[in-house]
Amino acid sequence: MSRLLVLGATGLVGSHVMALALKDERVTQIVAPTRRPLDAHPKLVNPVVDLGRGLPEAEWWAVDAVICTIGTTRRIAGSDEAFRRVDFDIPLSVAGKTREAGASCFALTSSIGANVRSRLLYPRTKGELEEALRGLGFPSLTILRPNVLGGRREGFRLGERAALAVLGAAAFLLPRRYRVSPAEVVASVLLEAAIAAPSGTHVIEADRLCG
Repeated sequence: MSRLLVLGATGLVGSHVMALALKDERVTQIVAPTRRPLDAHPKLVNPVVDLGRGLPEAEWWAVDAVICTIGTTRRIAGSDEAFRRVDFDIPLSVAGKTREAGASCFALTSSIGANVRSRLLYPRTKGELEEALRGLGFPSLTILRPNVLGGRREGFRLGERAALAVLGAAAFLLPRRYRVSPAEVVASVLLEAAIAAPSGTHVIEADRLCG
C-alpha cells in the first residue's frame, strides 16, 4: 500500500481518515481532491477542484486504493437531484475513474439500512451506490454501514444532533447495531481496509462500528 485517494477529506469521517493516513508510515502519498485548499503536507497531493462539475483528466487518479467518505443530506443539498449527485454520481464516477487508472481497492462509508428497494431516498441511494460499486470489479471492496455518526462536524444538522442526544442517553439499553458510530472508529476501519485490501466484497455493519 502506498497511494491513497480520499474522497470527502474535509467531512467528519474524512478529516479523521486524513489525520490517521498522514501519520501512517504505510501510506506514502494521499490524494485529496477538495473544493478548498488543505494545509500542505509532504505526503499530500491536494487538487482544488469541484468534482460536481465533472472529473478532470489528471495523473493523480492513479492510486492503489480509494476511501470514500463523501455524503450530504436532502435538506443540505436542497433537492433530490442535488443529493443524488453528491451521494451517488460523484462517488461512482470517481470509483470508475480510479478503477480504470489501476486502483484495486475501494472502501466506502455507506449507511445502516442501505437498501435498493427502500422507499426512502437516503437508504435507497446508498443501496444503489453499493450495488453499482460491486459491478466495477474492484478486487477488494469494503462497505461500512454505520449508524448515526458521532463527532464534531462543521455543518449544523439538527436531526443528527437530536439523534445523537437520544442515542447517547440510551446507549446502555440499545443493541450495538443502534448505538452511535464514532467518526474516528469508522475512519480507522476504513483506513485499515484500504491498506489491507482484503480480497472480495466485505460489508461491515453498525454493530462493529460503535467503538
